[in-house]
Order: sequence, then structure tokens, then C-alpha cells
Amino acid sequence: MKAIQVKQVGGPEAMEVVELPVPQPKPNEAVVKLAASGVNFIDVYHREGRYKAPLPFVLGQEGAGVVTAVGADVKSVKVGDRVAWSGLLSSYAEYAAQPADRLVPVPQGISDQQAASAMLQGMTAHYLSHDTHPLKRGETALVHAAAGGVGLILVQMAHNLGARVIATVSTEEKAKLAREAGADDVILYTQADFEAEAKKLTGGKGVDVVYDSVGKTTFEKGLNILRPRGMMVLFGGSSGAVPPFDPIVLTQKGSLFLTRPSLGNYIATREELLARSGAVFGMMAAGKLKLRIGHTYPLAEAQQAHRDLEGRKTTGKLLLIP
Repeated sequence: MKAIQVKQVGGPEAMEVVELPVPQPKPNEAVVKLAASGVNFIDVYHREGRYKAPLPFVLGQEGAGVVTAVGADVKSVKVGDRVAWSGLLSSYAEYAAQPADRLVPVPQGISDQQAASAMLQGMTAHYLSHDTHPLKRGETALVHAAAGGVGLILVQMAHNLGARVIATVSTEEKAKLAREAGADDVILYTQADFEAEAKKLTGGKGVDVVYDSVGKTTFEKGLNILRPRGMMVLFGGSSGAVPPFDPIVLTQKGSLFLTRPSLGNYIATREELLARSGAVFGMMAAGKLKLRIGHTYPLAEAQQAHRDLEGRKTTGKLLLIP
């Protein structure tokens, strides 16, 4: 089978197309023939070595497809089942062996490409808006990178919960997408200072929560636009890591809350994984959540997919098709 392997961490060129044997399942595993693999910033972090994995490794954390073989101890899935997953390496491949208890069933009416698009970004948007800072009607949330994969889903969920959404984007095209997803106000950070604009839009009161996946270039100003006892939810670092800072800053800016969550801690048990993925699939089936698949690439073009993602050239979800 073909797979995208990283033998030495580095830039997009570190990803090689290799031929590997089709994996055989361990007793607790199922082998899945992939129909689509999600491309996410966490893959960039693995490829660069920011997140460590033993070398060499097959990249990719998210996928969907059909079970072709199961190990002796597996009871949760069977051959022929359509399944999806997130948070498991080796998804940039034609086949992957994964722990069966981390696979979720894909309901009828949800395509493989939709399932691969919904797992990481859909469940991330769900925990951010329903658990990390459970949004309430009438609250105001600022969403950075609002036309990205998580951003577009998070804007929809926040809107559906009755929150006012202020979105930041880089282009008019992305602004249009954010408005269509339900953003009440959109700031083009390439044309205006988002801190000044957000303060103006809230009458100087500040926002209840900032959802920040950008990191280095937005973090400090994000703290400045929070209301007293507001929450900074830093869930990514597409512009780089936030430098160390003294927590006394949180006191000085109004007894702020800061959290750095990740999806793995919000789907730690099988019950939570099934409940969260089921909630996302349910929103999709009910027409309350629309996924935008921005671009699909053949598996062999993984390098280009990463270049496009890192170059901020993309909107919505990127998929590799084996």
C-alpha cells in the first residue's frame, strides 16, 4: 500500500510517498481501507517535530473508511462497517490499523469525506463551545481564523447556541464565508487592528471568550479584549508558539482565565468519544451544521496540501484521497 512517511522531521519535503505492507490487526485493532484522510495543523506539528513521534512514522491523525479486518478481541466493529477516527497516527495511507475502541460508526447519510472532515475539527468546535467555555445565549465570542476548518464550524455552533460572534479573517472572500456561517461581525485583521475593532464593537466592555488557534501573533491582543473574568481559549498556534509570560498578567487584565485544551482530553473515554462524535453527526444530519470541504488532493500530493495549509491559502477542510 502507499503511505506518506516522515523519516526525518522538517518542512513539507520531509513527507515521502512509500510502499509499505498492508497492516495486520493486533488483537484489539481493526484494519480500515481509507476513503479520505483529514489534513490538520497537528500534522504540521508532527512533521516539524514540535509534537514528538518515533521515527519513521506515517503521518495523519484523522480518517474514514471501511473495516477490512479485525483482531481476535474486537467486539465493537466488524468487517464492512464504515468508521471514522481522530487522534490516531498513520492516517495518510491506503490502509491503517487502529485500536477498535477509538473508531466511531459513521451514520447513513454521512459520506466518508464528510466523516473525515467532521472528526477532528467538528469535535474540537463542539468541546470548545459546549464544554471549555459553554456558550450561553447573549454572550459574545471572538473567533480567530473564522474561515478555517475549525473556525467555520465553531462559528456555526456558537451562532446556534445564541451567542454573538465576532470573527477575524484575512480576506473579503473569507469574510463572506464567516458571515454565511453565522458571524454577526467580521474584522479583516489585514486591514484593521482587531483589538481596537473588537473594543469598538463591544462598546469597550470586551468579549466573554476568545477562541484562538493562531497563537503567537494574536494572543496578547486577545487578552486585551476580554471582559473582566473572561476566558482565553488557546487551542492552536498556527503563527507559532506563545512566548512564556507571567500569570500576574491575567490578574492585571481583569482576573482572566486561560486554558490550553486539546481534543484528546475531551474524548478520553469511549463513552465521551461516541457522545461527542454522535452530537456532531447529529447536527450535520439535522442540517444545523454545514461542512465546507475546501480542497481534496490525491494522497501523493500531501506536500502541496501542507504548503497550502501553512500558506493560509485555504478555507474549510483539506482532505487527502488515497
